[in-house]
Parts: sequence; structure tokens; C-alpha cells
Amino acid sequence: MLPGTTTQELQTTMADIFREIDEEVRRDKAAALWSKYGVVFVGLAVAAVLAVAGWQFWLYREQQASQIVGAKLEAALKASRDGNGSEAETILGELAASSTPAGYRQIARFRLAAETAKRDAAAGATAFDALANDGSLTQLYRDLARLRAGMLRVDLVPYAELRQALEPLATPQGIWRHSAREFLGIAALKANLFEDAGRWFDAIVTDPQSPAVLRQRTELYLALVRGGPVETKN
Repeated sequence: MLPGTTTQELQTTMADIFREIDEEVRRDKAAALWSKYGVVFVGLAVAAVLAVAGWQFWLYREQQASQIVGAKLEAALKASRDGNGSEAETILGELAASSTPAGYRQIARFRLAAETAKRDAAAGATAFDALANDGSLTQLYRDLARLRAGMLRVDLVPYAELRQALEPLATPQGIWRHSAREFLGIAALKANLFEDAGRWFDAIVTDPQSPAVLRQRTELYLALVRGGPVETKN
């Protein structure tokens, strides 16, 4: 121990010395690592910067593409509202066939099928059939397309054929069961199959999740069922 130095002061001094030695060793190790791997570190940093820049550029391009496609889709919808079906079909056909973002392309395909149905119900149903059979779509949208095709065929095919197409959608767990039951009931009613019609309409009334508006329509359908046979024009 140095003369005039207390034990505590000596311990503090030794701690400072050891800390300086430790920091020096760390600096030497860091220098050695940089000398050996500095180029790698710089390369990784540059790669990270380029990756972020590339991601930002890709997002920008996607946003620009979405804006262009969105404007075209809006133009198609406006043409449809204005009664210019041919223009709407042309625009929608281009969007459906292009490499636009998948969401927009899917919307365009459904809208194109609906627009086609306005001038030709059978052709529209066939277009929805194509969507229903498209394995790239989720089951939810495939079932929606199957429902839309069936709705268009209520006046085109016998009840038995329509039932085969729509009955799988009318199960208690079916997402589209309310509409499927309604159109199955309508088809049965048109065919004077009152027992089947009543069964489908009862399924709507007894389903606690049936929309209120649908329940009101169903009461009118049930009144027709109770009234007996109806005449339909072929």
C-alpha cells in the first residue's frame, strides 16, 4: 500500500486500472474484428439499405398501380350506372385479363359476370360457373359465385337442377344460406312444389340469424304457399 493511501482509495485506484485495461482489451478486439471483417460489415449495411430502398420502391409502384386500376374500375362502374353496358364489359374484361393486383382482378371478374348477366342471364350464369370452379379463389368466393349462378337460373332451369346446385349452400352453417334458401323456395314455388317451398321458407323464419328484411319477404312467400297453386308464364 502506498504511503498516505487508505485501503478504500487503493481499491478504487485498482478498479480504475482494471477498467482501463478492460477497455483497452475491448478496443484491441474491436480493431482486430474490424480489420478482419470490416468489409463484411460494410457489405451487410449496404445490403440492408438497398433492401429497404427496394421495398419502399416496390410499395410505391404497387400504390401507383392500385390507383390506376382503381380509377379504371370506377370508370367501369360509372359506365354500368349510366347504362353503357358494353363499355363497362370492355373495361372489366381488360382488368380481369390483366396482371392487376389480385384483389382488383377478382372484383373485376365478379363485376364482369354480373354485367354480362344484365344482357344475357344464361351467359352470366356461365361466367359465375367459371368463378365457382376456379381453384385459385377461396371457398367463400367460389360459393358466392355458385349462389349467383343459381340465382340467375331460377327462371332458366327446372327446380330439381337448381336444388342440386344450391342445396349445399343452404346448410345451417352455410355463409350464404339465407339467399340460397330464399331462391330455392322461390324456384319451388314457381314449380308449384308447395311442400318444398314451405320447407325452405320455414328454414328462413326459424333461423335466428336471418335478416329482418328477409323475414318480411318470407312472410309474403308463405302467404303464397298457403294460397295454393299459382300460374306461371313460360
